[in-house]
Amino acid sequence: MTGLVTSLVTAAAPNVDHHRRDVAIGVACAVATVAIWTGFILISRASAGSRSLLPTDLAALRFAVAAAIMLPVLLWRLRAQSFEAALGMSWQRALVVALTAGCGFALFAFSAFVFAPVAHAGVLMPGALPFSTALVAWLVLRERVGRQRALGLSLIFAGIVTLGFGTFLGVDRRMLIGDALFLCASTSWAIFVVYARKWQLRPVEATIALSCGAALLYLPVYLLFLPKRIAAAPLWEVIGQGFYQGTFSVVLSTIVYTRVLMTFGATRTAMITAIVPGTVALLAVPVLGEPLSAAALLGLVLVTAGMIAGVVTFQR
Repeated sequence: MTGLVTSLVTAAAPNVDHHRRDVAIGVACAVATVAIWTGFILISRASAGSRSLLPTDLAALRFAVAAAIMLPVLLWRLRAQSFEAALGMSWQRALVVALTAGCGFALFAFSAFVFAPVAHAGVLMPGALPFSTALVAWLVLRERVGRQRALGLSLIFAGIVTLGFGTFLGVDRRMLIGDALFLCASTSWAIFVVYARKWQLRPVEATIALSCGAALLYLPVYLLFLPKRIAAAPLWEVIGQGFYQGTFSVVLSTIVYTRVLMTFGATRTAMITAIVPGTVALLAVPVLGEPLSAAALLGLVLVTAGMIAGVVTFQR
């Protein structure tokens, strides 16, 4: 009997170590996701006043750079595999990824910056993501929200309302258009999150589908029909936006976000990003010289508490 117990413990140990390693990688990728999303909003906020680049230009830079990075990976995979095997999914699923996390998210978000202050992005895009993801997960996966996650969502909601109280005072109808577009961007990403979870998409394959698919769909339309201001924009801004949007906001962000999704599931992963509005508010003090209000600080505390309540068990 002793020998049997010893054998069972020995056999289980690698599985325990493997789970701990997965959780550690998931946590590291979650930190990277928050950092990249925070940087995306801060960079957009810092350059919003220049109006040098149109939303159509930003989307083109985003997809062109991302495709330039991931297309060689796809071509290398195609040497020994079929197209769908190289993608790791059917072309129909790749189209969903490209339209939601690619074209939909980017075009809604960049267009929203034209109508609403960029500060609204910090509250509405990552802040609304846990709720839109929970709704889409319920509709697609029939995933129910348990008591612990309901508590977490309630705290996040209270924190977002507190954080956004001062931001949304006195908004006009033009800003409301931008706010609606920010919510559309959040919902587009939520659809990707839920289907990536449902289809068990792996990080590299999801990034290839998003980068190359969005470039294939968008760039010809941009070059032939859409307004452009990229030729008149400062070169440093074109290079900087292209590098960050394509390399960090698309390639690295999709890889690490999908890896977090594999570890924690759709709803918990979305709850992790709810801390982004607070990190934006904190970093805006030294980076942009914007003061941190008491409401923003209280909102950050509530959102952090909600995130911890919803994620701390590390169960799928």
